[in-house]
Amino acid sequence: MADRDPVSLPAEVRAKLAELELELSEGDITQKGYEKKRSKLIGAYFPQTAGMDPSMGQERRTPVTPSSSSRYNRRRSSGSRNERYRSDVHTEAVQAALAKHKERKMAVPMPSKRRSLVVQTSMDAYTPPDTSSGSEGEGQGDGDEEEGGDGEEEDGRGGGGTSSSQEGSISMEHWISRAIHGTSSTTTTTSSTASSSSSSTRSGGSGAAGGRLADVLAQHVHISGPHHLRHHHHHRHHKTENHSAPPDVTSYTNNTSTTDGIQVERAPGAGVAPQRQTSKYGNAELMETGDGVPVSSRVSAKIQQLVNTLKRPKRPPLREFFVDDFEELLEVQQPDPNQPKAEGAQMVAMRGEQLGVVTNWPPSLEAALQRWGTISPKAPCLTTMDTNGKPLYVLTYGKLWSRSMKVAYNLLHKLGTKQEPLVRPGDRVALVFPNNDPAAFMTAFYGCLLAEVVPVPIEVPLTRKDAGSQQIGFLLGSCGVTVALTSDACHKGLPKSPTGEIPQFKGWPKVLWFVAESKHLSKPPRDWFPHIKDANQDTAYIEYKTCKDGSVLGVTVMRIAMLTHCQALTQSCSYTEAETIVNVLDFKKDVGLWHAVLTSVMNMMHVISIPYALMKVNPLSWIQKVCQYKAKVACVKSRDMHWALVAHRDQRDVNLSSLRMLVVADGANPWSISSCDAFLNVFQTKGLKPEVICPCASSPEALTVAIRRPLEEDDAPPGRGVLSMQGLSHGVIRVDSEEKLSVLTLQDVGSVMPGALMCVVKLESVPQLCKTDEIGELCVCTVATGTAYYGLTGMTKNTFEVFPVSNSGTPISEFPFTRTGLLGFIGPAGLIFVSGKMDGLMVVGGRRHNADDIVATALAVEPMKFVYRGRIAVFSITVLHDERIVVVAEQRPDSTEEDSFQWMSRVLQAIDSIHQVGVYCLALVPSNTLPKTPLGGIHLSETKQLFLEGSLHPCNVLMCPHTCVTNLPKPRQKQPEIGPASVMVGNLVSGKRIAQASGRDLGQIEDNDQFLFLSEVLQWRAQTTPDHVLYTLLNSRGTIASSLTCVQLHKRAEKIAGMLAERGHLQDGDHVALVYPPGIDLIAAFYGCLYAGCVPITVRPPHPQNIATTLPTVKMIVEVSRSVCVMTTQAISKLLRSKEASAAVDARTWPPVMDTDDLPKKKPPLLYKPSNPDTLAYLDFSVSTTGMLAGVKMSHTATSAFCRSIKLQCELYPSREVAICLDPYCGLGFVLWCLCSVYSGHQSILIPPSELEVNPALWLSAVSQYKVRDTFCSYSVMELCTKGLGLQTDSLKSRGLDLSRVRTCVVVAEERPRMALSQSFSKLFKDLGLHPRAVSTSFGCRINLAICLQGTSGPDPTTVYVDMRALRHDRVRLVERGSPHSLPLMESGKILPGVRIIIANPETKGPMGESHLGEIWVHSGHNASGYFTIYGDEALQSDHFNSRLSFGDTQTVWARTGYLGFLRRTELTDASGERHDALYVVGALEEAMELRGMRYHPIDIETSVIRTHKSITECAVFTWTNLLVVVVELDGSEQEALDLVPLVTNVVLEEHYLIVGVVVVVDIGVIPINSRGEKQRMHLRDGFLADQLDPIYVAYNM
Repeated sequence: MADRDPVSLPAEVRAKLAELELELSEGDITQKGYEKKRSKLIGAYFPQTAGMDPSMGQERRTPVTPSSSSRYNRRRSSGSRNERYRSDVHTEAVQAALAKHKERKMAVPMPSKRRSLVVQTSMDAYTPPDTSSGSEGEGQGDGDEEEGGDGEEEDGRGGGGTSSSQEGSISMEHWISRAIHGTSSTTTTTSSTASSSSSSTRSGGSGAAGGRLADVLAQHVHISGPHHLRHHHHHRHHKTENHSAPPDVTSYTNNTSTTDGIQVERAPGAGVAPQRQTSKYGNAELMETGDGVPVSSRVSAKIQQLVNTLKRPKRPPLREFFVDDFEELLEVQQPDPNQPKAEGAQMVAMRGEQLGVVTNWPPSLEAALQRWGTISPKAPCLTTMDTNGKPLYVLTYGKLWSRSMKVAYNLLHKLGTKQEPLVRPGDRVALVFPNNDPAAFMTAFYGCLLAEVVPVPIEVPLTRKDAGSQQIGFLLGSCGVTVALTSDACHKGLPKSPTGEIPQFKGWPKVLWFVAESKHLSKPPRDWFPHIKDANQDTAYIEYKTCKDGSVLGVTVMRIAMLTHCQALTQSCSYTEAETIVNVLDFKKDVGLWHAVLTSVMNMMHVISIPYALMKVNPLSWIQKVCQYKAKVACVKSRDMHWALVAHRDQRDVNLSSLRMLVVADGANPWSISSCDAFLNVFQTKGLKPEVICPCASSPEALTVAIRRPLEEDDAPPGRGVLSMQGLSHGVIRVDSEEKLSVLTLQDVGSVMPGALMCVVKLESVPQLCKTDEIGELCVCTVATGTAYYGLTGMTKNTFEVFPVSNSGTPISEFPFTRTGLLGFIGPAGLIFVSGKMDGLMVVGGRRHNADDIVATALAVEPMKFVYRGRIAVFSITVLHDERIVVVAEQRPDSTEEDSFQWMSRVLQAIDSIHQVGVYCLALVPSNTLPKTPLGGIHLSETKQLFLEGSLHPCNVLMCPHTCVTNLPKPRQKQPEIGPASVMVGNLVSGKRIAQASGRDLGQIEDNDQFLFLSEVLQWRAQTTPDHVLYTLLNSRGTIASSLTCVQLHKRAEKIAGMLAERGHLQDGDHVALVYPPGIDLIAAFYGCLYAGCVPITVRPPHPQNIATTLPTVKMIVEVSRSVCVMTTQAISKLLRSKEASAAVDARTWPPVMDTDDLPKKKPPLLYKPSNPDTLAYLDFSVSTTGMLAGVKMSHTATSAFCRSIKLQCELYPSREVAICLDPYCGLGFVLWCLCSVYSGHQSILIPPSELEVNPALWLSAVSQYKVRDTFCSYSVMELCTKGLGLQTDSLKSRGLDLSRVRTCVVVAEERPRMALSQSFSKLFKDLGLHPRAVSTSFGCRINLAICLQGTSGPDPTTVYVDMRALRHDRVRLVERGSPHSLPLMESGKILPGVRIIIANPETKGPMGESHLGEIWVHSGHNASGYFTIYGDEALQSDHFNSRLSFGDTQTVWARTGYLGFLRRTELTDASGERHDALYVVGALEEAMELRGMRYHPIDIETSVIRTHKSITECAVFTWTNLLVVVVELDGSEQEALDLVPLVTNVVLEEHYLIVGVVVVVDIGVIPINSRGEKQRMHLRDGFLADQLDPIYVAYNM
């Protein structure tokens, strides 16, 4: 098969095949239909191999070996061409590069997508397209294929005109499939169609196609010889299996094990750990990975795959660790000592031939027009075509002259008034003409020249928000344009407002639209003649140029420059009068304008203009016109040659022998060479002479830089440069001889223009001449260039007024040079080679890469099967102080998830091999969605903008930060621990305080403080102030639902105690679970338990709508707390017995349930009085943020001390009212709800937070209505108010809501204060009288339920800004607000009376200085007395509750909070006149993540992530086997999910120097939150690993 000459197919079959090709590429036929027809056509010529399924025939050919494939190419392209014309080096190189990876197998986890995001679901959609598109090679006798499309931004083509001619790709396809599958060359099954289709459907399009996935990153070492064979052996074994049964998508193949020659696919799990109860996601079944980390299911298999991939070091490891003081230094790329350096001599500036002024050359272009218009008015100037290719209209020189005069006269005399003309000579006017009307454009352009007005040709703005049209508007504004000339048809087509006016386009100045067509203009009077001068220094026209960043500049061209340029072109192209020239290019700018509008008129040539619309319909139209008009010259782009190749159906009548010059406008583009070669190959038989092809190089600033002259028959053939990519990336020219893989083949673009001087300067700041073997920017010195960027003097100086200097620093010429924006060098014989554009230059890690080259490599991987050829954008974005390469391509609608992913993996691999650079992000978008330029190319800067703002909406994304980012700060290595004593001494020496502080003393005892027990206080209050109201409960309407006076509470509690004794037969000290909704029943039941001598445990009742997840938690607390009975209301006891409840928890396992709705009448004989104040008063159970259920024991002493401390801090007395909107089940919320009122006697207004979901204004209206001075809430309540009432403040104000009396509004929390939320709350309700300083926070934790609480008197809470980078090293460094990396922290409230705090090192337990972050330790009368556990985990408990410092004050017993924080002495004074010590909480020790030797707090990363995109509503991060996993909740369409992946990765890299391993996009509400509004990150992690999140998208970053 490999050696069959493809020309053996009959001509008519080949023609039909080519036709099919075109239909497929234009989308007129489906892939399936194409394959069917194709196999019918060629079936007769290829005998089937025996025993093979005919439909598989094409896919199972033996792969062609590299050597035979090059032999095959060479033989075919022999004839008049020799070896060095081979231009498919690039395609071959890519294939070879991929083939090199075939031994290195590695599975890359494929991203998981939700079903709704996977477009096709039908079975046949998953059948991979035919792997070998070899037929084109057989179908046409041309072996050369253009590897690049013209994604160069102007003229890639729209999705419409795509093509898929991929000749000679049999070899290529098979190389790739071998590279991917790792089969040995004898294996027949190249593509396992059956298995891939079944597995991908089975897993809903998101299977981890483990073993078969491409080896994306060549990340591990070559496997040595014998293993290599054995490796293949497994593979073959494993492939054959695949045909019988779909592979297990959850497992990944561990390809390095080479035990018995047979590989067993095994899941990464070994044993199964005992099931663990998780409250949010039910029971996750857990397995364990090799290193003992519990995992489960598909997700963990993928993560394991990812970890394995990343374990293989690819980049050089970072140098040895260093211990920095503060600055984390980013790794600076060290230059490689072996990198190639330029060694040549200094280059010499190259002079072009003399510009020979011919006697009859006109003195100016207007003079030329006048001459031809009067001497030969009948001579044709321009023929335009309609979309059928019929001549629409012929403009003669006579008509052009008379009409231009008309335009000139009307411009100067008919706009404005006689006294105040609107347009004066020298003014700028816009020319807005469509691409299909060159005649109107030409008339208007010459009319402007005659009127001495400056034309600014621009594109037609199609819509008001057209990509780039607003930048054009800025250009018009800066040029002071007030008039826009346009054609009749175009004027009718512009968008209109209902009144018929043309609206102002976005960013445009106000312009008067003036239709410059003859029939609308008045005739100039007989005696009026335009003033025709010789060409001078005035501006002739302004050509617009789009920069890399999307901004548009206007290049001004003087009249003398315009004329000299036309003369230089005439001389170098040997133009003569009345020649015919076919033009396919845009006539408004660049090569099209210079040849077909300006030079043509100077030489009275006849231009045949082919509009873009006709090219789309009939790509051969320009060739047909060349034949029809026997044209001597044609101006095209490589795209037009490529289209002609694809559309070329053996046309008998094509004859190109009349052509003496084929100007290739983008001949300087590295890919154009393959188009030129392939075109020549096909059309040489049709009379095309090789010397006719003339590539040229040009730029808006320097006009034509160089052009290859049409050669005489016997001249030497044009030059080729085969350069090493590696060398080019270092800016050095190295002719590559041995390693044919990573080379760039360049063709010359001829020699310097007549009358010009050219040199090459270094890219760095000083324009110094390059050496002869160095790449630099081409600069030219000639009259024929632009002179300025209109209105931008600074930029003009840097571009148009450059004085190149030699090594000695002396300028080489007294005249200024113009930078061309082209990179290249001057080769032997003075030929100029261009290797790229300044605009496409990307400098990554100190090496230069060209966007165009990367596009070419990506296309050579498997062109046309997955992506549209001209629709690839490559650009760089700056992340973490270096450029990162991003590749965006439009995907064909028929390619499946898995195919696309494989293609992406291959592209990464190819780019990595050939360019030795990693791609940071590769994104595929649906076809036709990238922003287009007017001629259908990709609008690069707009694409980049969309990418950066997260509105590109890709359908596939692969990020590779692990491979690309090599300049991260070095990981921190902890020093061998310095002992606590030396830390202490160090702090003393440097004059830093040891961080400790305390609240004020508890002071003297008042009347109710003599009681040791709360039950006694209640009895005393019931006797002394029986009718004083203690509690008022509000319902959602804000009215009083119920209230309790002292005596009512006492009586009710007595009855409950009686019931417990009588029905429950409970003993002293028995535990009772109270399962009540927030309210008064709960309080009565609590005191009832105290009266009966039982120990109450408050438990949040199950949620009726969500029993399955909430009931197990209730059951767990009841069990763990050893409750002997459950007290509750009738409604809840019914709920516990319901069918749903029994499904979640077996009803028989509950202890006795008593409801307190109908209490016995009699009271107990005797109220219980505890004997010892240190016995248990109650148990406080809560689920910590890490998802652990922990109960702490509160003794009677601690409970009374707690209430007393709060009473003093908040100055609570019976006359006061306090509003409480908190959950009454644990911590400070419970104490404030149930205990404080009884102790202090104040009235508590109770507002259940759940009622706020019905009426968000409930809490604030109550505060206003009861004129409350102190109120307590939680962050979730605050958030509800901020979100729910944000737009209602005015209506609340009109209803009389007034918050001006509030002195303290305390947020009860067990976390770092949420500053942003508190601030937005304060700002929002400032209008309602809320004092911003009233809002503060408290801090408590399990071992001490309230450590800080902002009281009534005392200094306001302070805010400090700390350096986030220092914080990662456990150091506290204060910085100014707004400085980079600053993190604002708010004080957590004043330390409560009777509380002492010290900051200690969690590892050494030594005291810390003020400038260090350490664990907060507490000594206080109201510390809890220990954890209540059923496992008797005493060691843990003693450490937490009875710790001593290892140095200094070693006597005091402290409790460890488990939170990191620091103390700061402030300038403020407290009540006693002492300086106030503020405590700042940073985060929980067990939540902090240790990454790269540094300590990160999840909240900091989450804050950064939430800021990146408007659709991210919530975020949670956690680590899994050293990988950082980021989960984001998406508020928006699922299409936006993939936009978030790059944004999240970028921001975490930039702000935290961390690489994100996995990005998970989920629906709103998936991140679990506990009652305090804190994220349950560990539950989330378990849910993710157990695959229970139903994510929209999971991206695994490579």
